[in-house]
Amino acid sequence: MQIALTQCVIRSWSPGDVGSLATYANNRNISSNLRDRFPHPYTKRDARDYITWSRRRTPETAFAIAVGGEAVGSIGFLIGADVERVSAEIGYWLGEPFWGRGICTEAAAAMTAYAIETHGLTRVYALPFASNAASCRVLEKAGYALEGRLRKSAIKDGVTIDQCQYAFIA
Repeated sequence: MQIALTQCVIRSWSPGDVGSLATYANNRNISSNLRDRFPHPYTKRDARDYITWSRRRTPETAFAIAVGGEAVGSIGFLIGADVERVSAEIGYWLGEPFWGRGICTEAAAAMTAYAIETHGLTRVYALPFASNAASCRVLEKAGYALEGRLRKSAIKDGVTIDQCQYAFIA
């Protein structure tokens, strides 16, 4: 899969992305805003394992964000099951040198449209940590609406924190 945008390309992961993935993902400023399953430090082995996992998924729902041909971030979605099969949770991160350029907003909007069109979804949602103002802005600029604040709904680095629930309704 490949979606060419103005500032980046969303594409399938390839084995050649191991080095750039490990380089950009190995950043505490990124891992501190993601789920605990995103390791820190982030090694080449972690990168290989993630790329292998993403390439085996059916349907494919995890993609690289590439700038200048180099994988500099990740974006994807998890489709709900059973009665929630019309919904998906979106997640993303971008290498710190690329922050503040609108790349994540463009990628989030395109991935949302792709998920809805390809999988017949009616809703795509995200649960950023409430302290992650940049991610909340990305979602708002990509057309998501804030539905609420989930108080004390997560624990990160031993601290109980709030999450914000954003959704895009088709």
